[in-house]
Amino acid sequence: MKYIFLVVLIVLNLHSYDSTIEIVKKIGKKPKIVLSDGNAGTTFSEKERLLKLIIGDMKVTTNFDVDESLQQIAYSELNNFNTSSSLILNCKIEKVGSALQANVKLVNVLSKKSIYEKNYNISNSSRFAFLAHAIVVDLNNYFGAPSVDWMKRYIVFSKYTTSGNSEIVIADYTLTFQKTVVRGGLNIFPKWANSAQSAFYYTSYASGTPTLYKMDVQSGSRSQIASSSGMIVCSDVSDDGSKLLLTMAPDDQPDIYLYDVNSGSKKRVTFYNGIDVGGSFVDNGAKIVFISERLGYPNVYSKNINGRKVEQMIYHGKNNSSCTSHGKYIVYSSRETHNSFGHNVFNLYLISTQTDSIRKLTNSGKNMYPRFGNDGESISFIKYKGNQSSIGILRLNANRSFLFPLHTGKIQSIDW
Repeated sequence: MKYIFLVVLIVLNLHSYDSTIEIVKKIGKKPKIVLSDGNAGTTFSEKERLLKLIIGDMKVTTNFDVDESLQQIAYSELNNFNTSSSLILNCKIEKVGSALQANVKLVNVLSKKSIYEKNYNISNSSRFAFLAHAIVVDLNNYFGAPSVDWMKRYIVFSKYTTSGNSEIVIADYTLTFQKTVVRGGLNIFPKWANSAQSAFYYTSYASGTPTLYKMDVQSGSRSQIASSSGMIVCSDVSDDGSKLLLTMAPDDQPDIYLYDVNSGSKKRVTFYNGIDVGGSFVDNGAKIVFISERLGYPNVYSKNINGRKVEQMIYHGKNNSSCTSHGKYIVYSSRETHNSFGHNVFNLYLISTQTDSIRKLTNSGKNMYPRFGNDGESISFIKYKGNQSSIGILRLNANRSFLFPLHTGKIQSIDW
């Protein structure tokens, strides 16, 4: 058990636009838009929550000027609008058994014409969050704005429930939809196995020996991948899903190993007589970045996957304890205070493997476990405040972040 607390310790304790990431927006002035309840006379909880989510999603895209007031306009109405917005997104939402149906119409207030219309169906009303996300993703695409398809993806996270127990949960990015998929014992560090999010890896201590499992999301079946008497954690998966980066300590020495999914073979990648954990692929898998305490404190290093030479990546801060990568970019968490008896501040920073530029992404609080979205422009992270933890979403092109709190339990780690 001491190894799991070692890796948790090193990971958890360990604004203006610049050229670090180039983002070109396809729309100029943001369209001013207001949402309308197209069947206001009908009330049910899923509809009210869905409409609030649509407003929230439009804000999170950062591509719309959103009027947060909810209008009450009949779905067939194309006149008598009392709004300063130039566009009305009118949604008629109905519940049929356990299913939800949504008719969506975008109305130009000036011309009083419908300029876009689409219908949606979802068979299980408990998944209404994904209906809201689909509506906003399609609306965003209609305007030719940078894609926000990541809204439709799942987040998988581990949360502590009681002492020595944690569960693994699949959720939407707002935590509105949550489904617990692993219970019983200490289950931590989930990592998606592929871009389709059809399976994930996680570490279990339920049997006493740290064991890495792969779970199929559809069937709920799991298969054992590997175990280690010291520790075992899957920290990254290659783009094609064929290679894993594992942190293992078979001889009381935490190092990073490259695991071949097809053959089951393992290759040691780091060789330091100390702590090397949390490997992540960069530069199309040719290199890795990882966390090591080679200078006496956690910091970010890189090396070629087949070489021995190690390069220090960060010369800022004295506790850079978690990182994520996307292509040539790295986001890491850095401790900026040293308070032995109170809360410390951890902020997120963005760097490139090919330049010396550095960009600060957060300004206060304890911001940990950054994870790039598949668009390379959005980042999820965990924010801790007191006894509560939240999922944060950073939108790099707009220098904005949004928080979604977990109301029960405490988030241990996430993947997106």
